[in-house]
Amino acid sequence: MIWKGIVGGAIAISLFLSTTILRVMAEEAPSRPNILYFQVDNLGFGEIGTYGGGILRGTATPRIDQFATEGFKLLNFAPESQCTPSRSAIMTGRYSIRSGTHTVALPGLPNGIVAWEKTMGDVLSAAGYNNYIVGKWHIGDTPGRFPTDHGFLHWYGIPRSYDESLYFEDPFYDPERDPGSHVVESVQGGELTEHALLTVDVKRNLDLEYMTHAKKWMQESKDAGKPFFMYFNHSLMHMPIVPREEFKGATGYGDNADSLMELDSDFGEMLDYLEQLGLADNTIVVFAGENGPEEAIEWRGNPGFFEGSYFAGSEGNLRTPCIIRYPGKVPSNRESDEIVHITDMFTTLIRWAGAEIPDDRIIDGQDQRDFFEDKTEESAREGFPYWNGPDLYGIKWHHYKAKFVDQKYMFDPALKLPIPNLINLKEDPKERIPNNPRYYWASYHVFSILGDFQESVEKEPLIPAGAPLDATPDDYLPESSPQLSQINFPPS
Repeated sequence: MIWKGIVGGAIAISLFLSTTILRVMAEEAPSRPNILYFQVDNLGFGEIGTYGGGILRGTATPRIDQFATEGFKLLNFAPESQCTPSRSAIMTGRYSIRSGTHTVALPGLPNGIVAWEKTMGDVLSAAGYNNYIVGKWHIGDTPGRFPTDHGFLHWYGIPRSYDESLYFEDPFYDPERDPGSHVVESVQGGELTEHALLTVDVKRNLDLEYMTHAKKWMQESKDAGKPFFMYFNHSLMHMPIVPREEFKGATGYGDNADSLMELDSDFGEMLDYLEQLGLADNTIVVFAGENGPEEAIEWRGNPGFFEGSYFAGSEGNLRTPCIIRYPGKVPSNRESDEIVHITDMFTTLIRWAGAEIPDDRIIDGQDQRDFFEDKTEESAREGFPYWNGPDLYGIKWHHYKAKFVDQKYMFDPALKLPIPNLINLKEDPKERIPNNPRYYWASYHVFSILGDFQESVEKEPLIPAGAPLDATPDDYLPESSPQLSQINFPPS
């Protein structure tokens, strides 16, 4: 009996120690962060208050401005030139020219990422994340190219663009005869379900539905004890810019200002919900645009300090707001003019999540964790090439810019330049004084970036636009396809 008592006591002590160690380890081991990526459509650099807009655009943006004091505000966050390329770039971490997604996806044409591409959804799903997307996808509108084919468990939104809601304003359009766009829903492994036909009135209230779906998913993920990646694609500030009824007329400065107030309110509501769930301290929140400003005349946006719009190559389309908050990692109340490209968000967020970057393909995104965490004042990136469609428009290196095509706004003619124009953006942010000989030394760095890109294409060919779903870069090796035929390079 004494022996049994000793053995029993030893077992009890061992269990107690094991339980205590496991509990301490669990308390000390940081849980993987949730991610809320709040992406704003066609957000000009000069729209929100903290970037110089706000009341100058007809309304204050207090929630976004406050958020900027809680994190890191980027003044040189570079999207790609159009919606589809930007969304492809952030999801794959690759310049869109590599994926055949360099041009906005139009209905009726084969388009979108191929099955070979690995998205942020794919990578985070393999790492145990609950991934959800609300809003516009715009990098594939056929089976095999949906977000639920690429690591997202659920999708509620639209396949392409909100301007399809304007079809009904054409008197020749017949919804019984002509195709339209629908709000859709998809569950991983299931069929795509079509909901309401996309009209202006439906578009007006969609963000309410997006927030309802997003909140429910975040609550369910918390209850299940799983980290989530919420890819929240707000419909504003994409045309048609129509405010919800509760914001209509609220500013006295028209629909654009009313909608800007609505955007600020919606973002604040999502932040409040994170607090309500008790998840704010362990959630990476990114507030970011995905393009330069809207250019349709009725809803024209504002590039702020710079000039330009989407579908062009001036600085107004190469910068959009981006603010990152990650409590305990990213110090508050910082800002920087160092370059960060939209592809960098792929690499950085995946690394923060403790997942691995795919090593079987070229990834353009740089790991910006040290920069974001204030361990260095310098970005991991010195510059990048930029395109409009298949045309290489130029290259940026720090605050220097080599322009091969001159086009400020979408509806301006695109002028191919006989020699590159070299711009110093610190001295000439409006890009009015080309080719000052004092700056020619920077061309060595500029063309080094171009040379590195060309070498990368020789290693891994580009997937062309309209490629079949099962295409891979190997299908376009030199013996079967000219490697650089997808790019219109500048004159030599």
